[in-house]
Amino acid sequence: MTPPEAPESDCFRSDPAASARPRIRIETLARRPEFLAAARADKQGTKAMLVQARHRGDGTDVVRVGFTCSKKVGNAVARNRAKRRLREAARLVLTENGRPGFDYVLIGKPGATAERPFDALQDDLVFALNRLHARSSA
Repeated sequence: MTPPEAPESDCFRSDPAASARPRIRIETLARRPEFLAAARADKQGTKAMLVQARHRGDGTDVVRVGFTCSKKVGNAVARNRAKRRLREAARLVLTENGRPGFDYVLIGKPGATAERPFDALQDDLVFALNRLHARSSA
């Protein structure tokens, strides 16, 4: 006797809309001058973070992002936890809401970045990006 066929799961189907969207490539800011250039650009604060955004104007399709937390956030363990949460939120949000040719710096806030629920952290990043992009296109 053969076992019945398992129903086809939705998790293995490809989303045609997802494949039609252009894939944004994300790179990490690593050098101090890149962070300083973003610091001179536009800023938007939220409950969980401060987001700085700068349009590079180099015509590439790359989104670059940097992460930082000062010692006010806490000891090394707390700072690293906050940066890990910012890194994951950026990975999930910037593929949809980031703009090619922009540099973003996400700065953690004491207590709020590490303790805020993750979906609220993502919503804060989306809110900040929408406000920054509205100002840059106006």
